Order: sequence, then C-alpha cells, then structure tokens
Amino acid sequence: MAINEKVLDEILSQYPTKVKKNRKKHIIIKDPNQARQEIEANTRTIPGIITNRGCAYAGCKGVVLGPLKDVVHITHGPIGCGYYSWLTRRNKAASSDPTKNFISYCFSTDMQESDIVFGGEKKLARMIDEVMEIFKPNAITISATCPVGLIGDDLGAVAKAAEQKHGITVMHFNCEGYKGVSQSAGHHIANNTLMERVIGAGELEAAPGRYPINILGEYNIGGDSWEIERILREIGYTVLSVMTGDGSYEELKNAHVAELNLVQCHRSINYIAEMLETKYGTPWLKVNFIGIQSTIDSLRNMAIYFGDPELTRRTEEVIAKELAEVEPVMEQYKKICQGKTAFCFVGGSRGHHYQGLFAELGMETVLAGYEFAHRDDYEGRDVLPQIKLDADNKNIPELHVEPDQRRFKLKVPRERMEELKKKIPLSYYAGMMVDMKGGHVVVDDLNHYETEQFIKLLKPDIFASGIKDKYVVQKMGIPAKQLHSYDYSGPYAGFKGAVKFAEDITMSFISPTWNFITPPWKNQPILEGEIVEGGCSTC
Repeated sequence: MAINEKVLDEILSQYPTKVKKNRKKHIIIKDPNQARQEIEANTRTIPGIITNRGCAYAGCKGVVLGPLKDVVHITHGPIGCGYYSWLTRRNKAASSDPTKNFISYCFSTDMQESDIVFGGEKKLARMIDEVMEIFKPNAITISATCPVGLIGDDLGAVAKAAEQKHGITVMHFNCEGYKGVSQSAGHHIANNTLMERVIGAGELEAAPGRYPINILGEYNIGGDSWEIERILREIGYTVLSVMTGDGSYEELKNAHVAELNLVQCHRSINYIAEMLETKYGTPWLKVNFIGIQSTIDSLRNMAIYFGDPELTRRTEEVIAKELAEVEPVMEQYKKICQGKTAFCFVGGSRGHHYQGLFAELGMETVLAGYEFAHRDDYEGRDVLPQIKLDADNKNIPELHVEPDQRRFKLKVPRERMEELKKKIPLSYYAGMMVDMKGGHVVVDDLNHYETEQFIKLLKPDIFASGIKDKYVVQKMGIPAKQLHSYDYSGPYAGFKGAVKFAEDITMSFISPTWNFITPPWKNQPILEGEIVEGGCSTC
C-alpha cells in the first residue's frame, strides 16, 4: 500500500495536536516534482516517545573513541554506562603487539552513591594509576557520563595531573549523555579533541608510500575496514590511518601527511574532514564502500583525484578481478531477492548506503531514515547555510582551526580542484533523498509506534535497523537485519562483503521460521462492515 498525505495524517492522528505538528516535519513522502523538500532533523525527541537514539556519551566513547585499540578508554560514571558501550558495535581490531590491544576490555570507575555525594575525582585518579601499572597503554581517554556532569567533577584537572605523573597523553571528554539531542553531539565532541590533541602530534613530514590516504568514518564493524583496506592496498594506496576502526593512537598522530581523506560515514566524521582540509590542506572525498557499484564508483573517483594513468589502470584491473569472482555468486541470490522490498532505518550513513546494495539484489527500499542525522545528511550539504543553530546545538563547543603555518600545503592546485569538483564529490555530499524514488518515505528519528504503523501499511519483506527494535518486528512475521553490529556476521563492505550480505539476506527470506508466525494484519478481516436493521441504510 502506497503512503500518501492522507494516510500519513491518519498515522499521526493518534498524537496530541502539538506532537502531531512536530512529527509531521520529520516525515517526508518523496516528490520528484519538488526541487527540494525540507525535513526537520537534529532536534530533541519529544518526551514520552520511545526513540531509537543513543546519548552523547554513546556517540563519543561508544562510536568514535572505542575502536582505538592501543588506548585505554575509561568511563567515569556508573558501571551501566560502561557496559552499555562495551563491544556492542563489534569493532574488530588486530595488533602485532597483543599487549597493546585493549579493544575487548571495559574500564569504568563504577561510581557509587557515596562517589556522587563526595565526588569521584580521587577514585578516577587511582584508576588511572592502576591502568598505567597493569596495562601501560599508549594513551588514555576519560569519558564523562551524566552524573559526573551534574556533580561537577573536574576531569581536566585529573587528566592534566595524570599526564604529568605518567608521561603519556590523557584526554578528557565532557560528553555527558544529556549534551546535545543524540549521539551525534558525542561524535562532535570526540572529533574536536582528537583533532586538537592527537592528529598532527606525529613526527612524519611526508607519507611513507605512494597515494597516501586516511579512511574516515569507518569503524570496522564485522571486519568492514579490513576488506576495504585489502582492496585499496592491492591497488597501491598507502593507508595511513583509519578513523577509528582497527585504528590506533600512534597511526592517528600522523594522519596529517595524507594527500586525500576518504569519508565513509558523513555524519560522524565530517567535522574532522573539514578541519583537516582547513589546517593541512587535505581535501576529502565522499565514498561509499557498501555495494558493488558504489565500491566501483568510489575507487574510480579516487583514481580520478590522483590523476595517475598507472593508478587508473591498476584500479580497473582490481575491479575486473573482483567482479569475476563475485558476479556469478550474486546472480543466485538475486533470483530469491528479486522484487522484494526493504525498510531501512539505521544510524550514520547506512540508511543511504545500503539502499544501493539492496537495489543490486533487485530489491526496493520503500522507507529509509536516520536516528541522529542532521538536515544535510538528508538534503545534501547545499542546505548548510540555511540551518539555524538552536540552544541544544550551541551546547557543543566549537573548535576553530587555522592553517598550520609549517605543515599546510595545497595537495591539489585550486584550478584543478574546481575541475575535479565537477567530476567527483570532493568536499561534498548530496544527501540521501536525492537517490530515493517518488512515493518513498523518509523518516527522521523514527519511534516504535511509527515503526509498527509503517510496517502494517508497507508490509516490507525485510526490516533493516538496530537491536532495539528488531525483535518486535520479527514477532510481526518480518525478517530483521541488524545493521549496527550485523547480527554477528560480516563484513558487508566491498565486493566480498556484498556477497556475504546477499547470503545473509537470502537466508532470512528462505528460513522456515516465518511459516510459524502470523503477522497481526493477517488476523484482521479483508473487509469490514455492519448490518443495519430494516435493510438498506440509505432507503
């Protein structure tokens, strides 16, 4: 069933008038006849609505900082916050030195009631001493949780004293959960400090290989980053650092010598990409390594940027080799997936990226959205000058960078940059909505009530979202694919990752499980009516 404005009004009619007015701004039915459709995003979730969002702490420690493997990440707060962000995203990491890989540990000050009353600074200082004695990490991060912000513990003073005592970098992040409206605020806070304290702290003045790049906004969930790096290194690129999947403090210090930054997840990392361009003159290129054609397009755009015929030749060789391996396998999965529909509501850029991969399987994405996006993630970066900052956004400190007098260097002459921007998405992201078809639904900050209503109306063949809502949907008789941690599968990036994704989606469809589950709408009559005494009610 297609959704129109009348149907949408019926869904929202269950809300109080003020709530209905608010939520309608967050839902768009794509109309190709309109040059631009404006959607509300990055505003507070209405109290009482069950959202899928996380908090600023989750975005800072759980998303951006957590995957750095040679760093001990301390959660200063109750144990529940530390446990919440502990390995929930399956950020894989490998290290040649096993004593410098702390990815599987959970460090928390485990604040109790007495610590809330009398303060937790001394407890935090003792914990840092223990960490240095036992683990000897390359750096330490301290992430604040809500109680810490409320009682006013001075994390900066504790971190500074620890640096002087132990001689390593100790970074503090005032990422209390209530800062900002979602985990997006935490991304921003983490990026600011990494830019200020880590990137550029290395001694390299030139890259150690040809075509040096950084991969930004890639978190190695299920091994995605390893698959992307395999392809890039086979072509001939030098991957300096990944921010932050399987990343390290030591590698990140020298990210400033790259000649190009690749941006995979625009939402979580665009802050760093822009600051690197301002400070060191390194352009950023929007890429998407989810899906076969998207991977091909990204690799070719990278070759265009560097403009080396040998690199272009090698790129096409690797693409041809990879396609020869995966295309015959993909065909068998397409036969099962062809003609089916998907409901894709995921954080970061995944709500956009996975639509292309679904399309390659012959599937159509009828609804898509994000948990914590900003308007530019939907409408593209052209809309940035029109976005007005509200009180919540002003709560996040801004880091203003200037060109580094010693290290700033234009990687590409300005004239050529302008020519390249006409061919490839340099310093640009067109947003999700541009690729969606007319009649399809775009929803920001989808809640549980709306999820159930849209599923009943659209009856998708598969639901791609997160852990918080997958089980409810499965009980409705619809397969659910968890795209935050891949349901213990993956990788899904690159050529081989696309095959793995196709295999998992196909298994979801052919599972006999769904024969034993009756969706709620199948218990309802096809037609409803009433009997009126005396015959025809209009006589």
